[in-house]
Amino acid sequence: MPRPYDIVLFGASGFVGELTAAHLAEHAPADCRWALAGRSLTKLERLRERLAKTRPACADVPLVQADSADAAGLRELARSTRVLATTVGPYLRYGEALVAACAEAGTDYLDLTGEPEFVDRMYLGYDAVARRSGARLVHSCGFDSVPHDLGAYFTVRQLPEGVPLRVDGYVRTNARFSGGTFASALEAMGRGRQMLRAARERRAAEPRPEGGRRARASFGAPHRSGELGMWALPLPTIDAQVVERSASALERYGPDFRYRHFAAVKWLPVAVGGAAAVGSVLALAQVPAARRWLGSLVAPGTGPDAELRARSWFTVRFVGEGGGRRVYTEVSGGDPGYGETAKILAESALSLAFDELPGTAGQVTPAAAMGDALVERLRAVGIRFRVAAVR
Repeated sequence: MPRPYDIVLFGASGFVGELTAAHLAEHAPADCRWALAGRSLTKLERLRERLAKTRPACADVPLVQADSADAAGLRELARSTRVLATTVGPYLRYGEALVAACAEAGTDYLDLTGEPEFVDRMYLGYDAVARRSGARLVHSCGFDSVPHDLGAYFTVRQLPEGVPLRVDGYVRTNARFSGGTFASALEAMGRGRQMLRAARERRAAEPRPEGGRRARASFGAPHRSGELGMWALPLPTIDAQVVERSASALERYGPDFRYRHFAAVKWLPVAVGGAAAVGSVLALAQVPAARRWLGSLVAPGTGPDAELRARSWFTVRFVGEGGGRRVYTEVSGGDPGYGETAKILAESALSLAFDELPGTAGQVTPAAAMGDALVERLRAVGIRFRVAAVR
């Protein structure tokens, strides 16, 4: 039966949610049937009023009251739309019921999670359900992990086919983490054993790449990159895992693919200080009281003003080689934690709703689900993908 909405944005009244809603208001096609959803109808009404000040047509955007703790309500929400995007995290705490509802309803699902345990648990619980229903469950559709996933995909497209390929990614930014990202990271840091257990269970259940292909991701060792003129530090985020899963799913990555993921820093003292800070946060996150205190420093649902976001930027440089060819590519944009994350989530939802895409279902990565279509969408809204050099 036809569904009343093409896209529903859940968690729309939060900080990133409101930025995502503003992007949809500006860029969704006129015939797109979209709605705002969240726990507080009052907050949604205020958001709609703010959107309508610059986009009068938004005065008629439907509002849907829904709570992440109400499984029955989430099932009804999932059945009402073709695509459901959610900003409500930490996802380990609030996300599973919505994944389950979308998998059962055949509704495409998008989130912003950077939590490996959540992604692995959702694969174990709902990949098979989504394959049967035709739903696409696409996690990590913000700065975690689209610039890295699509950047590696874009780099591979510049290299020869059918040969072993190696890609390294180097991330730089001057922006701070969003409150939601920080909360999710703290949650993950405090659950090391559970995260490893979920990863082992997934490896045991997940089929290997077809045709005897291999896809691997690692963090690599700290080193000085003469090519980039920077220090490279292993970056243990979910991004490398997402790239590896895209490579497992897509034959274009070749018979033997390896990816390494780094933070790039110009000055050695900054690199050492950053590593020490991460180590300190990791140690504190093991103590529940300290973890709660750290979480209070950057509250989820809050963020910097427009002026500060306008000064923020990110760059991910890739070095790819294979078949006697070496390429240097770059993905870059503005404020990663808020503005570009909202842009990526909104464009991903529009892509799933309206683009002609590969026939995928189950838990899939952004590159496997949307590939070239999402690259072109992001280029059109200011995120740059370019080939810097070929040797």
